[in-house]
Amino acid sequence: MGTRHQGTIDEINALNAFIKLQRASESVSTRVHAVIPHGLTSTQFGVLEALHHLGPLCQGELAEKLLRSGGNLTLVVANLEKAGYVIRERDPADRRFVVVKLTPTGTNFIAELFPKIVAKVSGEMHRLSSTELLDLGRLCKKIGLPA
Repeated sequence: MGTRHQGTIDEINALNAFIKLQRASESVSTRVHAVIPHGLTSTQFGVLEALHHLGPLCQGELAEKLLRSGGNLTLVVANLEKAGYVIRERDPADRRFVVVKLTPTGTNFIAELFPKIVAKVSGEMHRLSSTELLDLGRLCKKIGLPA
């Protein structure tokens, strides 16, 4: 369903594209998140995935990478710590920074989960050719940049 807004053609086209982008994102996200174990949020998964691929990071860096507030990320990391997936340590070089690291349990968990996510995402995106995937990535990056 498109917009019912009675504006200019540019407004209508922008709104319709936005609606389609949102619907596609929600639809694919819902199907991909079905692979994530119950009780693990998408932000928690994002933290585990970032640490898995980038190594230990301070909470500020994690928040920035995941586009989350520092306060929100503190709660997310605390819950991952309770679950035994991460530990937080003060940076010995600068005690103001809290570094988040995967525990062995967290490392095993994300190493086992990530290939399932990759397979699901790949399966969801199979409708697009390699060129279309590159175009989609480029366009998403372009609209995601600040104006």
